[in-house]
Amino acid sequence: MKKLKELLFIPLIMFLVWGALKIYRMPGQSKGAMAPDFVGYMADGDSLRLSDFKGQLVLLDFWGSWCGPCRQHNKEIVPLYKKYQGVKFQEESNFTVISVGIEMDKKRWLAAIKKDNLEWPNHVSDVKRLEDHVALAYGIKEIPNTFLIDGTGQIIGVNLSTEKLEEILAKRRQK
Repeated sequence: MKKLKELLFIPLIMFLVWGALKIYRMPGQSKGAMAPDFVGYMADGDSLRLSDFKGQLVLLDFWGSWCGPCRQHNKEIVPLYKKYQGVKFQEESNFTVISVGIEMDKKRWLAAIKKDNLEWPNHVSDVKRLEDHVALAYGIKEIPNTFLIDGTGQIIGVNLSTEKLEEILAKRRQK
């Protein structure tokens, strides 16, 4: 009987640790919530506000130049941006991306933007890794991490696959 208890105890502990990690890694914002407004700082010192993009579909993309999965994710986002940039949607005027760099090295961040052909103009970072104020506002604990925000500022998707993101964009596209 003691052996059976020990055998059941180990998987239970593993399950609890897995569940705790899953909960810990969840971003602080979820689908259906209003996206927190923020002021983001670009490399040239200019700033932008999320609220400046009211009326547009915005993909808020948290990534890092040092993050392999993020760099792979960039390769999927670039073609979507090219395909839907300038397209009219039923409820929004267009689609754009705001990239939030979770960085410690500004030069490396800017080199990655160039190398990955991230053509959109909206790149912001505090260059404070996960202490970036935008990452803190969204509860970001790991990257890549994305939020799709509609024209009213509501989060309509969190960490969508590229396929699901394209499906949503195609459905919302003006016919």
